Amino acid sequence: MQIVRTTYLSLGSNLGNKAENLQLAVNLVAEKIGNVVKISSVYKTAAWGFNSDEFYNICIQVATGLNPENLLIAIQKIELELGRNRKTEAGYQARTIDIDVLLFDTEIIISQELMVPHKEMLKRKFVMVPLSEIAPNFIHPIEKQRIQVCLSNCDDESAIEKLDLKLTRPICLSEKYNYIAIEGNIGAGKTTLATKIAEDFNAKIVLERFADNPFLPKFYEDNERYAFPLEMSFLADRYQQLSDDLAQFDLFKNFIVSDYYIFKSLIFAQVTLQKEEYFLYRKMFDIMYKEISKPDLYIYLYQNTPRLIENIKKRGRDYEQNIAPEYLDKIHKGYATFINTEENLNTLIIDVSDKDFLANPTDYKEIIDLIKTAN
Repeated sequence: MQIVRTTYLSLGSNLGNKAENLQLAVNLVAEKIGNVVKISSVYKTAAWGFNSDEFYNICIQVATGLNPENLLIAIQKIELELGRNRKTEAGYQARTIDIDVLLFDTEIIISQELMVPHKEMLKRKFVMVPLSEIAPNFIHPIEKQRIQVCLSNCDDESAIEKLDLKLTRPICLSEKYNYIAIEGNIGAGKTTLATKIAEDFNAKIVLERFADNPFLPKFYEDNERYAFPLEMSFLADRYQQLSDDLAQFDLFKNFIVSDYYIFKSLIFAQVTLQKEEYFLYRKMFDIMYKEISKPDLYIYLYQNTPRLIENIKKRGRDYEQNIAPEYLDKIHKGYATFINTEENLNTLIIDVSDKDFLANPTDYKEIIDLIKTAN
């Protein structure tokens, strides 16, 4: 179970487009460290401790699952990505971005790499003013006083100006969605994507229990004989699992992500069942479908059939190796019909035929960005 803790960071820039540098840094913090909960106003101050251009400074509150050591590593990677290299610096210098850990929950950390609370924060108005704006009542772990009180005791007489600038706070998935369902054809990568999202965004994951279905291997050996018991058992299991898991709120998880949606049952049943069997099946399905919670976002991962065949062979499940391309094409058409006719679902179609979101971080980031910006 991932433990999410609160950290406060100070960000400053005095090179190039300073406001843009701060926004880029905030975006990367949200991407690589955790949910940006609050952003202070932007403040302009003179360079502290050396002669240089004026700084733009902010403080942000972040909810992170990283421990302090990994937090520091992530911060240094962000600084490097934005053009700062601490290894080449000696003393104070102008910089595109500077990120410091001010507080990490109520912990006191003393190590060669990191000291928390930041040892100089109480002496610096460019830190204390924006921090007091977003966390006035936070108790300093050493001083045992509220940040607002610590600011009033600060002896720094440097001028500080609040600017008429507003940075955009990145919206995390848990603020936008309570339940995301990911669908796709056999071998499309829906379980892989759902698992990765759950791990990266602290979501409760609901995975289809297909491995426990005794009819599945038999179905691939004798479709006609085992189609109806297979589809009925899948329907009952999916209904039971979704009903139970969606009803149980997990205080330690941000939202729910599943690698299937119950309408999958109807799509596959249309392909596998005889007309009379499907008629009976549809009656049962319609009764259950009314009772299932609808996802806030329904994602359909599209992969072309040759890529599906490649993925199926690669994952090596014996009972899947003889799946015909024609069968996968029918499933494609079933999903297409469903997506085009189901008006009550917020649907996002993502073509992943040329993507490897497990091995390629750029592909994964592109998918996450699509999910974040979906209507």
